[in-house]
Amino acid sequence: MAELHVLRVFVNEDGEWGNPLGVFLEGAAGLSTARRQSVAAELRFSETVFVEDREGGIRIHTPVVEMPFAGHPCVGTAWLLAHLGRPVAALRVPAGKVGVDSDGGEVFVRAQPEWSPPFDFIQLEHPAAVRALAPPGGDDNVYAWAWIDEAAGTIRARAFVPGAGITEDEATGSATLALSARLSRPIVVHQGRGSVLQARPLGDGLVEIGGAAVLDEVRAYPLR
Repeated sequence: MAELHVLRVFVNEDGEWGNPLGVFLEGAAGLSTARRQSVAAELRFSETVFVEDREGGIRIHTPVVEMPFAGHPCVGTAWLLAHLGRPVAALRVPAGKVGVDSDGGEVFVRAQPEWSPPFDFIQLEHPAAVRALAPPGGDDNVYAWAWIDEAAGTIRARAFVPGAGITEDEATGSATLALSARLSRPIVVHQGRGSVLQARPLGDGLVEIGGAAVLDEVRAYPLR
């Protein structure tokens, strides 16, 4: 039996909300792609992470597809490793090397916005319009957003990711990262029911995305 760590990533200052994430720190080395995918489909988190080695190699699966990069799994895995006394300076995903930094209880990762999956970014006039938006349907990934306070860089957003088997995502790090790059400025995004994400361009083609996380449980799981 392997240990499954269940986190919530991008929680607010009270440790509430956040996007659930499953992480297998041990036992994933040599696991077939098909088996990783079947586990992720069974768990039904928006993403599940399989750590392949102590050098930070990870694989990321949604319930229906493997992702070359995703924000909330990278932030959550880096946070968990630091929380357990095993901090890493970088993670390795199929898309490339993801730098890691910690700031108190928050963790930030650095990645290229081009690694994010394609989204239709739809700017609405008011946060209330974002809250009232019905799921758009279709097969395209949609990220709807509006300024809460443009001067302060705060945003209200929702993300719909049918291409990854996710009707609505609670907190989408890759989309927030890409939006920060598009706007060329730091942003704080309030997404879903109450999650909080921070992002800022670094000026070298990379964007930093991060926030806080909490560990909810560790349970045994028949990984093999």
